[in-house]
Parts: sequence; C-alpha cells; structure tokens
Amino acid sequence: MAEYVKVATVQEVPPGEMKIVELDGQEIVVANLGGEFVAFSNECTHRGGPLGEGELKGDVVECPWHGGQFNVRTGEVVAPPPSRPIACFQVQVEGDEVRVAKP
Repeated sequence: MAEYVKVATVQEVPPGEMKIVELDGQEIVVANLGGEFVAFSNECTHRGGPLGEGELKGDVVECPWHGGQFNVRTGEVVAPPPSRPIACFQVQVEGDEVRVAKP
C-alpha cells in the first residue's frame, strides 16, 4: 500500500491553479482541476523546464520554456517537442489536506 504525505492544503491550491511542492527531495506540482487534485513531475521531459511555472489549461500544462504540453491526469505528451511522458502521482484529499503517494 502506498504511503501518502501531506504536501499542501486544499486552500493553498485554488481551482485552476498549481503549486510546486517537494516530496522526498523531488519537486512535484499539485494542480486543482475544478476540485479534483492531481500531482505530476515539475520537470519537462524535453529540456527539464519547470512545468509548475507554466500555464494550466483544463487538464493540460504547457512548459514555459519550449511550449511542450502534457495531460496532467495521465502524463502523456499532448504537443511536442517532448516525446516522453511525465511522471504522475496518486493523490488523496483528507479533510483539507492534499496528500501525495511517495514515488
């Protein structure tokens, strides 16, 4: 069974917003998709751009460096230049705590 760690509160990540957090020494992004929370790697697989500083449009994040896009639910590439998916993490919400499964 996965071990979940509190990384944020529900109030810290409003709908349509993202927050960069640290989990076991790794930067990940928590995003609020209209009340559904998802978590994914902060590092673009193209050149390592900070996805948490990009733009979130629905369930797609755009890398601020070269415009690559990923589905934040699945990690799949939506638009190049990246060719490899990003890592996604399981999320639980307990009360007002957003918890992410350790990798």
